[in-house]
Amino acid sequence: MSEQADRPSNFLRGLIESDLAAGRHANRRWAGHPGIATEHRAGASDPAKIRTRFPPEPNGYLHVGHAKSICLNFGLARDYGGRCHMRFDDTNPVKEDQEYVDSILDAVRWLGFHWDTEGESNLYYASDYFDRLWEFAEWLVQAGHAYVDSQSAEDMRAGRGTLTEPGRNSPYRDRSPEESLRLMREMRDGKHPEGSHVVRARIDMASPNMNMRDPALYRIRFAEHHRTGTKWCVYPMYDYAHPISDALENITHSICTLEFADHRPLYDWLLERLAEGGFFDKPLPQQIEFARLNLSYAITSKRKLQDLVQRGLVSGWDDPRMPTIVGLRRRGYTPASIQLFAERIGVAKADSWIDMSVLEQALRDDLEASAARAVAVLDPLKLVIESWPGDRNEACSAPVHPQQPERGRRSFPFTRELFIEREDFAETPPKGFFRLFPGNRVRLRYGYVIECTGFDRDASGQICAVRARHFDDSKSGTPGADLYKVKGNIHWVSASHALKAQVRLYDRLYRDPQPDAGGRDPLQSLNPESLRTIKAMLEPTLAHAAPEDRFQFERHGYFVADRNDSKPGAPVFNRAVGLKDSWGGGARG
Repeated sequence: MSEQADRPSNFLRGLIESDLAAGRHANRRWAGHPGIATEHRAGASDPAKIRTRFPPEPNGYLHVGHAKSICLNFGLARDYGGRCHMRFDDTNPVKEDQEYVDSILDAVRWLGFHWDTEGESNLYYASDYFDRLWEFAEWLVQAGHAYVDSQSAEDMRAGRGTLTEPGRNSPYRDRSPEESLRLMREMRDGKHPEGSHVVRARIDMASPNMNMRDPALYRIRFAEHHRTGTKWCVYPMYDYAHPISDALENITHSICTLEFADHRPLYDWLLERLAEGGFFDKPLPQQIEFARLNLSYAITSKRKLQDLVQRGLVSGWDDPRMPTIVGLRRRGYTPASIQLFAERIGVAKADSWIDMSVLEQALRDDLEASAARAVAVLDPLKLVIESWPGDRNEACSAPVHPQQPERGRRSFPFTRELFIEREDFAETPPKGFFRLFPGNRVRLRYGYVIECTGFDRDASGQICAVRARHFDDSKSGTPGADLYKVKGNIHWVSASHALKAQVRLYDRLYRDPQPDAGGRDPLQSLNPESLRTIKAMLEPTLAHAAPEDRFQFERHGYFVADRNDSKPGAPVFNRAVGLKDSWGGGARG
């Protein structure tokens, strides 16, 4: 808890601190594994002061909203001497896959969190508890708290009522426990088709909360599960499995997003009933809701993200324009930048929108201190130094990082033919233009002062080369450099030594800050210039860049060597973020 003073407070921290001060969980015991009350009572005192959990369903790739939840749940457990469980809520075999399990585990590890602490591994699956969940369902039926309903899905839907009208009791609601139990076991044994029966809790069909109107607990589904295979043909509903999984795992604070607030009464009702049955001890897990992350210029609906992938509008789940964690990683985001972002946006009880610029600034702030510097010419124009001998090759150098001299210097050659940025030359300069134009002098950064003597055009009339002369006593870092006072300072690379590399200039995927607001089709807001691929001329030292090495291309922004497409000696670079926010509602070049 030593780091708490440096972290901003929020209502979740306040609640946890209040619980700890009151000793609410001080007498809990832990069996060393999930279990019911009798198992935990036989264990030692729980070494964790609190237990949280991150419980994704493995039906897609995690996105930036999940990253906030990961940072929150694992961070709170870390800060308060607790444990955070990594649990997969894998109760829907139709949509789930091992590919998603593997990607989620990789994403959590990459963000810097782990579920193994002091010899205690806390990686779990709701499917681990299928036998227990079924046992509890049978008990609920025997105790009169649940029944088997044989209505059609349409009749059940009609019988639920509306927000202004109460529901009506199922004609099967008063089935005897014995008959319901018999039907349940026949469902489990595969004797009834899908949709013919469901197990429902018996609560209150007149409740103003629709979630309490006899919600379904189990349904028949003949589908192979990615972990249990074909053992089961009945599967628990999420709202049933989730609170029980929390209780089995001794979770103290079950933190979820606001859309689950209306589900909390059912969460509490289930655990109260099972506590009455002796399965769990009090205090029971407490569900607490916080506002989900709504990020501008992004969509975090798994269904809509999957639609982008399936339509081929992006290259995959890890496309650097996607808000998925794998996409952010490939774009060049760092674990530290995402953790910084999560800390800056804080935790609130009410939904709000966070501007994409907050996420981008977190990356800039992280990479400013860590990224090595390099020179890149993204739109090359040849510059010929006519006064420089063709066979002369002279080394120039620059710091790896201007504020960190201990990281050393990098060296690159100065030759007769160079490349500069096309925008750094103007035949007829506008007012206030201090870069290169006929008769003007500029400094070639880390090199020499030059004076423009002319330019060449190609057959189409486009300027294809600029000509200049250099001043031999003006090299940067030498005494003569101070004799030359020029306003312009431009970048360059040697034409014969430059690394020719593919550079991808990524921008925001949508033009509208809320692309799916009001039921709009987000595809109508796609930014046609969200990706531009160019051939750039780079400082030759960049040939040694390894996948995921990050650099500040001086003047242009922060770039990363693509983790998929970079090869030894031939890196491909993605623009992670510009040096400053220049988004004005339109596309940037």
